[in-house]
Amino acid sequence: MGKVVMYASVSVDGFIADEHDQPGPLFDWLTSGDVPLDDDGVLTVSRASHDYVRSYWDEIGVSVCGRRVFDLTDGWDGTPPSGIDHVVVVTHRPPPEGWDAEAPFHFIDGVEPAVAAAQALAGDRIVEVAAGDVGGQALAAGLVDEVRMDVAPVVLGSGRRFFGSIDSQHLLEDPDVVIRGERVLHLRSRVRR
Repeated sequence: MGKVVMYASVSVDGFIADEHDQPGPLFDWLTSGDVPLDDDGVLTVSRASHDYVRSYWDEIGVSVCGRRVFDLTDGWDGTPPSGIDHVVVVTHRPPPEGWDAEAPFHFIDGVEPAVAAAQALAGDRIVEVAAGDVGGQALAAGLVDEVRMDVAPVVLGSGRRFFGSIDSQHLLEDPDVVIRGERVLHLRSRVRR
């Protein structure tokens, strides 16, 4: 079974979006280079960021997110982002009215069953859990193997926290990857068991 990775771009003070759910300058690094990160060429990053992020994105089989992210993105119009095979949405609500039942999205009540379903769908590929409330719940439940952060050089001051409302201590191993890109510092640490 593939590993479970909690991931997002984050400010140096630990926020993944402002209080209006806008990432603002957290995503500046995605357009600050000259190397295309995706097929349509909209995202252009430094060579260092490309080599790190592209290889990671290619390993992701399933993404787990909360209903807030799903609603904010309008469900990516039924197409999982970045070539991901499936999206598991942690929610107490049913799919939106008129939602295409054939779209590779799975609506599951509760983070533990959602991660279990994602692991079954992903096989030996990575399950990516979006940082924020769902990511924090998965970490607190002991379901996360690794934390990846794309740290942007900005202080937001308030907003949506990377670890959500987690209120207990969790130790990570020393970062085993530290890569400097343009407008970003990529970090990867395993969760200490």
